[in-house]
Amino acid sequence: MKLRIFTEPQQGATYDDLLRVAQTAERLGFDAFFRSDHYLRMGDGDPGPGPTDAWITLAGLARETSRIRLGTLVTAGTFRLPGPLAISVAQVDQMSGGRVELGLGTGWFEEEHTAYGIPFPPLGERFERFEEQLEIVTGLWAAAKPFSFDGAHYRLADSPGLPKPAQRPRPPLIIGGGGAKRTPRLVARFADEYNVPFLLPEDTAAAFDRVRAACEEAGRQTVLLSAAQIACVGRDEAEIARRAAAVGREVDELRVNGLAGTPQEVVEKIGRFAEMGAERLYLQILDLDDLEHLELIAAEVLPQV
Repeated sequence: MKLRIFTEPQQGATYDDLLRVAQTAERLGFDAFFRSDHYLRMGDGDPGPGPTDAWITLAGLARETSRIRLGTLVTAGTFRLPGPLAISVAQVDQMSGGRVELGLGTGWFEEEHTAYGIPFPPLGERFERFEEQLEIVTGLWAAAKPFSFDGAHYRLADSPGLPKPAQRPRPPLIIGGGGAKRTPRLVARFADEYNVPFLLPEDTAAAFDRVRAACEEAGRQTVLLSAAQIACVGRDEAEIARRAAAVGREVDELRVNGLAGTPQEVVEKIGRFAEMGAERLYLQILDLDDLEHLELIAAEVLPQV
């Protein structure tokens, strides 16, 4: 089981905050540093310091880290045209020496689109666009000759398909979500990894089974399976409660809906995800000032998984 650090910078973080967490995660031996791709804070609270762009952030981190993998969970398909997105990800992959992974989704948070003037089509159209985006991004990276595409929403003519990413045949592509029909089909067709965010273990297992079935129907082996869970780990109840309060959550709720408790409790729950086939867990870290939290997980959880 590989453990990855996953941050939500729209809740309040500068680039320097993210750099500090990424470099700490690398030093401590975590497998990857991921961030969300959002432009607006969710929920009440101070909106400052404001959003940071996901791929600009990762470009900077690519030059200021050396080992840890970098990616998005997940980039909103509504934010960027597929051609320029393919260029951005390929360039950051080159800048990192081949350490980038692209999580891509339909986009869902309507308020951030309204706040920054980004079109937000109905869900059905977003899925149509998402499928075309997947075809275009992967097609541009793979193209050995000029690439063209004529879809309902996007048209490309004689693109040189450059630049190419450092990783060949391409950076790993992650698709996430708990959708029962369209998501498993797209995972089976395009993805290298399927991620289930913030569901209970039994619901995660059901989502994994749907993707396994879709892969079997498509005639391919199952993809790598992963889950994302909020982390709140403490040596004792007081430390657990302090960390829960810092992110506005209750300990009992976090024990049910996340990886919360003592290191041993968390190791045991990680084991449940491993038993259902998960090979990676993304630990959602919301208090980016609490680097001791990462130190504790690295010292007492990471060696046991």
